[in-house]
Amino acid sequence: MDREDEIKRLNKVLASGAGGLIVIWGRRRIGKTRLLLEWTKKHQGIYWVADESAAAIQRRYFARALDEYFPGFSKAEYSDWGLFFDRLTIEAKHANLKGPLVIDELPYLIAASKELPSILQRWIDHDLKHTKITLVLSGSSQSMMQGLVLNYNAPLYGRATELFKLNPLPVGYLGEGLGIKSCRRIIEAYTLWGGVPRYWEFASSYRNNIEQSAADLVLHPSGPLHQEPHRLLLEEMPSAISLRPILDVIGSGVHRLSEIAARLNQPATSLSHPLTRLQELGLVKREIPFGESEKSGKKALYKIGDPFFRFWFNVVAPRRGLLADTDENYRLSLINKTLPALVSQTWEELCLSYVSKAKKLANINQWMPAKRFWKGNDPEWDVVSECIDQKYLLLGEVKWPIAKISEKYIEKILAELQSKGTPQIKTNSKKNIKYCIFIPEIPKNTKNFGENVFLIDAKSMLNELK
Repeated sequence: MDREDEIKRLNKVLASGAGGLIVIWGRRRIGKTRLLLEWTKKHQGIYWVADESAAAIQRRYFARALDEYFPGFSKAEYSDWGLFFDRLTIEAKHANLKGPLVIDELPYLIAASKELPSILQRWIDHDLKHTKITLVLSGSSQSMMQGLVLNYNAPLYGRATELFKLNPLPVGYLGEGLGIKSCRRIIEAYTLWGGVPRYWEFASSYRNNIEQSAADLVLHPSGPLHQEPHRLLLEEMPSAISLRPILDVIGSGVHRLSEIAARLNQPATSLSHPLTRLQELGLVKREIPFGESEKSGKKALYKIGDPFFRFWFNVVAPRRGLLADTDENYRLSLINKTLPALVSQTWEELCLSYVSKAKKLANINQWMPAKRFWKGNDPEWDVVSECIDQKYLLLGEVKWPIAKISEKYIEKILAELQSKGTPQIKTNSKKNIKYCIFIPEIPKNTKNFGENVFLIDAKSMLNELK
């Protein structure tokens, strides 16, 4: 699994030799622990993961872990975290510690010791730079971790040399992770598991049998992922379980703010903060038409942004009671029934993300991030983008047919795309138009449809999205 960019960022701070603070956050099962364990081991550093114990017990556990590096560290009793880090400073200087010091799941420590961020602030400001320690603070509670370093009035604001959110892995690595070779099947598997490494591990033993993996791991009441969204929301600090009804409504197919508010019987203004938090957690995305201002509210749509969550809220959430008393045949039939529509949504999202990441698309080196376009009763476009120098406009159509694709099918899609003209956006005047059709595979010996028409298949996309 690829985490090269993250490793480079970690190594850059460590290689400076001056020490510093690194802050990392990301949802559970995203691979933080594995990344930090392997990196720390390689550089002969110290890794410790906190738990939900009382503060005194946490210090005792941490001290015992430090015995391996600083013999006798746990023989003393530390009545507070200030004394603990004072002793750590002395020992680190004496031992000339070169490797990183990683404290994982920091939110558990803060939950038991509200004063800890201020103590860490003093330690970082006055002692850390003298020890030349590279301190890494990590956690799965995204709200708390971001609050520690991104809020201007937070104790650790402005002190991190490097800080980043660990994001899901790109779809291009999924085939290798699950042992799947078919490009179609990789996209279908990504529809279920997204880019979360731990989900890939669960599903890896099933290899190409993705329907069975979803039926066993998610739909079965005893499956390890049957209650996964509930667990993730509950374990956020503070708990995000109160946001669950919004996800239920959006997952049922309601995307406009006014309609979401009506379903919840709440004023739309009361949803601003909850929706923002769901976006920060990476669970909901806000979509606006291409060319519209990001501040535009009337046309905004809210959708579940994580493939696994979209799958779960579409298939599992409305059938929890039914799934508790059904057999394997029903679970498999439900997967087969609902998967095609979900795959189409995932494929469209991947096509949109591909446009700006492709090294060269439609003979143009760089395109701006692509979006959909819609306006009233006018035609809709699946993909709209503009090249960096604003000379070209890209218009695309996204299709995921189950049947075999023919040249005539492509001709039909192209004719429909071109017949729509151009979207009513301010930037399309005097621009050359490039057309793209995104399909799972391109038939052999397909003719050239013209110098401004391009076909993109799943294989090309998987090679780029890494």
